[in-house]
Amino acid sequence: MSDGEQLIAAARDAAKKAYAPYSGFSVGAALLMSDGGIVRGANVENASYGLSLCAETVATATASAAGRLADIVAVGIVGGMTGHGGIDPVLPCGRCRQVLNEAAQHGGRDLTIYCSGLTGGPIAEYRLSDLLPHAFGPASLGLV
Repeated sequence: MSDGEQLIAAARDAAKKAYAPYSGFSVGAALLMSDGGIVRGANVENASYGLSLCAETVATATASAAGRLADIVAVGIVGGMTGHGGIDPVLPCGRCRQVLNEAAQHGGRDLTIYCSGLTGGPIAEYRLSDLLPHAFGPASLGLV
């Protein structure tokens, strides 16, 4: 199984744990770490909508809490309406691109981003630098 297939499968598993009672749009994310391990995350909605957390942010915060922010090498993301499937690839939102960029710059690498639908469909592959060109981050502050 390729990295993309492995990450998308892990992201689909994570999406099953999403808490999305308001939008019904479940998202799962899986981070491939430098040692081959996988860190998962799912979106967590809140009645105060602005406090909701995206799956990619949850997974990245989990990796950071374990002291592994710089170890992220690739990301798998799936999403779609719960109960309605969804096969079109779901890409990270702008906020998540920025969060992932922070990890990428700390790790000194350009992350590969694999995206797919919640229940199937093709796997699209992107480079984070293509999704967020001219990114602002730790390097902009002279910190990496």
